[in-house]
Amino acid sequence: MAIRDIIRMGHPTLRQIAAPYDAKKIGTEDFFSLLDDLKETLEASGGIGLAAPQINESVQVVIIDIPGTETRYGETEALPFAVYINPSISVVENENAGYWEGCLSIPGMMGYVERPQHIVVDYLDETGKRNSLTLKGFLATVFQHEFDHLIGKLYIDHIQDLSLFSFEKEYQAFHLNDETEELDGQVKNSI
Repeated sequence: MAIRDIIRMGHPTLRQIAAPYDAKKIGTEDFFSLLDDLKETLEASGGIGLAAPQINESVQVVIIDIPGTETRYGETEALPFAVYINPSISVVENENAGYWEGCLSIPGMMGYVERPQHIVVDYLDETGKRNSLTLKGFLATVFQHEFDHLIGKLYIDHIQDLSLFSFEKEYQAFHLNDETEELDGQVKNSI
């Protein structure tokens, strides 16, 4: 187990499409070593999700652990630690909502991103079992953000208005209290 370096925007691995994880390797020593490294790195970073490409492992493995308490995104809905291998997303409804997103690979920055708010995720869990999960709201946003790392995308690729891309300190000073401000006819939320 080790706390791994989280690679940052500009590193080429973050822009690659990650390889599907070989299901035959689930349950091996290498697999559990990768999970342990992801989990320890996530805990040390204070984040709520981490994709293998963020620790320079270009495979389709993501972990998400939302404690359901106050996080850097504010009060969040709990979702216990889980592993998502070779996931796919299907949009159930195209209704979008926006949140201010941050990323461990783009430290110190925040950006306002609109995403579909009702999705279904199909994936393999840490035992290799196929699962499906329906998500709405903030959780749908979290999963889309993390799974973007598996296809070489970052949240900044989804920002439509660059005036809503900010350093974290300026976000807190100038945008955090604007939660009810109308933005293009929609209410701006902060996470």
